[in-house]
Amino acid sequence: MKNVIKHLILFVIGGSTYYFIECMFHLMTKGIAYSHWTMFFLGAICFLIVGGINEFFSWKTPFWKQCAIGAVTITAFELIVGCIVNLWLGWNVWDYNNLPLSFFNGQINLFFSIAWFMLSGVAIIVDDWLRYWLFCEEKPHYKFL
Repeated sequence: MKNVIKHLILFVIGGSTYYFIECMFHLMTKGIAYSHWTMFFLGAICFLIVGGINEFFSWKTPFWKQCAIGAVTITAFELIVGCIVNLWLGWNVWDYNNLPLSFFNGQINLFFSIAWFMLSGVAIIVDDWLRYWLFCEEKPHYKFL
């Protein structure tokens, strides 16, 4: 039960944080703060998976490799969710077609995959410290090279 509560707390933190980031991104680029409710769930799931990378891989895994794994993971989930909510259900939550280097009918974009690399690094560190402070797990330590 303790494990379920821990993951639920991390799920809510990850989803809320990503939803806030989405709103701020739209505020800066479009002048209005908004996001779609599906972005809470996508952000939450990605935070759990990316934050848990060093639960599956050794702490000796170089940090840049963890970020790369995170970027590929988020891009894959973005493609899957995009195909469902944008193409299949027609909700038009996002569309990268107007950007260069967009693929799969505008569902993923190379520039955003690079952003996911950076955001993965933040997510990994935040998740590790939350696990340390809130759940008394191992103190984070990283190998950068």
